[in-house]
Amino acid sequence: MKPPRGMAEANAHLLDLIAAPLASPAPGPEGHRARMRQRLLTSGPDALQDYEMLEMLLFLATPRRDTKPAAKALMARFGSFAAVIAASPMHLRQVEDVGDGVVAALKLVQGAALRLMREEVREQPVLNNWQRLIDYLTAALAREEVEQFRILFLDSKNRLLADEAQARGTVNHTPVYPREVVKRALEVQATALILVHNHPSGDPTPSRADIEMTAEIKAAATMLGITLHDHLIIGNGRHLSFRREGLL
Repeated sequence: MKPPRGMAEANAHLLDLIAAPLASPAPGPEGHRARMRQRLLTSGPDALQDYEMLEMLLFLATPRRDTKPAAKALMARFGSFAAVIAASPMHLRQVEDVGDGVVAALKLVQGAALRLMREEVREQPVLNNWQRLIDYLTAALAREEVEQFRILFLDSKNRLLADEAQARGTVNHTPVYPREVVKRALEVQATALILVHNHPSGDPTPSRADIEMTAEIKAAATMLGITLHDHLIIGNGRHLSFRREGLL
């Protein structure tokens, strides 16, 4: 018994679709995006160049525009993918065709990367995972344009309880009050601390004020049975440990 004519035609059409080669991506920006997306899904992020990663981020923020010019302009202005996502919103907006949507997308990527690195630090005792800690702090602080003072609060097993920014200052000074540091340590039930701040100049050499402030915090913490493990200064590609330098 032959199938009805309509069913036979439908089956023939289905066979034609299966046998036909996949259509090539459309020309222009849409085709370019499709090819990059396929390369990402097939070979992973390493298959994309830095400006192509930016392109894909930007077209998520501005889906109906050609994002290659803006991506290349960002790379020319900041020099690398990492520098672009770490740049301040004010500086990002100085690049042509970069508005609030693009800035929000870039800051979201930066925040996601830092959260992932922080969780990796949190998984093990900090003192046994020192290089991962330095990598996280470098990513968080090395490109900051003003000084930021952070405190890592640790429990009795030196696991990270909290990582908090206590103060932001100018390009070369951040006000820090030892009593506030110790008060916060008691609030989160920390038994140990690591102090961290950045030097926007890129030179991690401690100032006299850095050394004096560290001594004051150590004295206040010691009175309450809280250990100060270290004070780290993060520069541009370099860092300094007070403990390693014999300053604690």
